[in-house]
Amino acid sequence: MPALSLVAVITIVGMVLYVYHTNPEFVEGLEDYGYLGAFLVSMILNATVVLPAGNFLVLAALGAAMPAPTLVGLAAALGAAVGEMTGYLAGYSGRAVVPQNNRWYIRIRSWLDRYGMLAIFGLSAAPLLFDVAGLAAGIMRFPAPKFFVACFLGRSLLYIMLAWAGALGWEQVIDWLAS
Repeated sequence: MPALSLVAVITIVGMVLYVYHTNPEFVEGLEDYGYLGAFLVSMILNATVVLPAGNFLVLAALGAAMPAPTLVGLAAALGAAVGEMTGYLAGYSGRAVVPQNNRWYIRIRSWLDRYGMLAIFGLSAAPLLFDVAGLAAGIMRFPAPKFFVACFLGRSLLYIMLAWAGALGWEQVIDWLAS
């Protein structure tokens, strides 16, 4: 399954880069959706268990297209925190099917026990494994407001960096990958 995920990420990234290279107006069109677009895209992609590559590329593109990359990152982080509540609520409600002996679940649960909000912040600032953290936090009955705030702050850090990376180097990245 990890190999299939890697192939899917590479395919998604390749398709987005191809579309942009053959149709550069794509990024300029994203500007029409503005900060609300960053919020909505992030909320939708974080509400489902989806590979992060699509979200990251859209945020980098919006960072390049919009006048304030920091606001792009903050709007997307707010959307991500709202979207991540679905995993948290699935865990909280008991509807989440999580193998209790899964090594990642055990490790993340131990981090949540030991570090609380700091673990949620760190995991949400990293691009992978956060769906498991949301489920674990819900199962553990971690306070929802604390989960939301830590998720927002961690995603803010990540998404502001992505938006600024797009603002500072989107064209160079596209040109380099297309050559």
